[in-house]
Amino acid sequence: MGSSNSSNRQDQSQRMTESAENPAAGAEEEQTDLQAIIAYLIRSGQVRILRHEDDSNVEDEDEDDTEFYGPANPPTADRNPDTGLLEKSDLKQLILGQSGRTQKRPRMSIPTLPHMIQNREIGANRFQQFTGGDRRIIGCQFLPNHQDVVAKYHHKVFCGTFSKEGNIFLTACQDQHIRIYDTTRGNFNLLKTIRAKDVGWSILDTAFSPDGNYIIYSSWSDCIHLCNIHGEYDTHNALHLFPGEHSFCIFSLTFSSDNREILGGANDGCLYVYDRESNQRTLRIDAHEDDVNAVAFADSSSQILFSGGDDGLLKVWDRRTLREENPIPVGVLAGHSDGITYIDSKGDARFLLSNCKDQSMKLWDVRRFSSQEGVQSTKGAVAKQRWDYRWQQFPKRASKKKILSGDSSIMTYRGHSVLNTLIRCHFSPELTTGQRYVYSGCASGTIVVYDLLTGKIVAKLSGHNTCVRDVSWHPYENIIMSTSWDSTVGKWTYKYQDPSDNEETQEMSGDEDENDSDEESFSSIRRHRRSSARLRMLQRRRRKANVCVEKCGLLD
Repeated sequence: MGSSNSSNRQDQSQRMTESAENPAAGAEEEQTDLQAIIAYLIRSGQVRILRHEDDSNVEDEDEDDTEFYGPANPPTADRNPDTGLLEKSDLKQLILGQSGRTQKRPRMSIPTLPHMIQNREIGANRFQQFTGGDRRIIGCQFLPNHQDVVAKYHHKVFCGTFSKEGNIFLTACQDQHIRIYDTTRGNFNLLKTIRAKDVGWSILDTAFSPDGNYIIYSSWSDCIHLCNIHGEYDTHNALHLFPGEHSFCIFSLTFSSDNREILGGANDGCLYVYDRESNQRTLRIDAHEDDVNAVAFADSSSQILFSGGDDGLLKVWDRRTLREENPIPVGVLAGHSDGITYIDSKGDARFLLSNCKDQSMKLWDVRRFSSQEGVQSTKGAVAKQRWDYRWQQFPKRASKKKILSGDSSIMTYRGHSVLNTLIRCHFSPELTTGQRYVYSGCASGTIVVYDLLTGKIVAKLSGHNTCVRDVSWHPYENIIMSTSWDSTVGKWTYKYQDPSDNEETQEMSGDEDENDSDEESFSSIRRHRRSSARLRMLQRRRRKANVCVEKCGLLD
């Protein structure tokens, strides 16, 4: 599953020295080391212990470990997600307000798009303009559903991200190239290609600087690399982290909002902070007991940090109190049962989203830290995992929707596969959707969009042949970009689809009764579409019936 943390390595080194001085103690420590090695092998799935059926001290598992979900069949989505905690949270009213739905109204009073246009034109709206809420209501009714393949390479695509302004889109590919595209005014024109340096296996993460002038990228290397986007001359600098590990990788990295620091999470369980002004690593924090797969800043102040690791825990840190000697998190969030693959902050220093190898996304409120009981429950659940998400399918026995004791998350989203790689998840943009949705890539080759408030799937976008590792929603336009291991980059926009003729609409909307989570906003448009579809179907049936009658000569 991952590597042990640096403190474990230091302890092992110290025990080896003591063993040489004291043979008796050395024998005991050797036994301890052997136990630690066996525990790691069991956890990584390389060794499996068969227990006697009379062993009553171990929790019985009814399902056979050999039963797995197929790669094209992600775990079943929750038919009735538990929204109890979210209903009590102030986040619900916040999201309703941001998305233009400040209060719940009867279905028949929901304004249709023609009605909203009429109000604007007759002056019912101030300045004869749509309000921000109006624009978000409209945006939520026309979610992207049509894919155009805008780029095709010869290797797997690992990263794809819009810049803060949405005018630049970059991709990072296993062919060791970063490609930068100009996306202004709906374009997708190649602006620049950067040949990455010191790449081990693939480029694993990228990030834009806040001013949009630079990018950074990481791989299996002791360095982060910094490149310029614009300018006559190219900048390509290696930022040395000096980790002290022979095999080292930064899995996740990001800039601080003031452009002064770079935060990274590594496979040695540590957080790294690099100061751009002094051009040196300034902090190395022993943060997790396993790989740190995800890092993020909580808001634009860059004072609060989030980290997530293969130990299944999310940790909250205060940058102002971080010390290498005694790093103590502000709090811990526990509830997942496997390693974290990605985290995304809502941007308000209160709510964050996590993607996990237990095939779920969770929504967290940092004001609700987990108890020690919750932390131990997560550690115990992670230690029991005996499968490897990199090359195995998700075991069906693990799909039982058990809530760990002490789980402090306020919402859980299920229906996508997190396999093969560190698949990303995000909040939808505030300007066009009011952050009403959360979305994720999927190992089955789809993009899965959930309603944040109900937990139900509102869109399942199928177009890729295999794993979609990264997805990015344009900050100001209703465009989603997807990057996949099938070597393609997809651009998703809205296109009207006739429900009676296009089977892809069923893939998009799923079971309307089950997955129509934004019932208030979509009901009038969908009723109109269904009525039109039924009318066309009846007309076709009548024409067929008339043809049959004429052929049989029943009209004579």
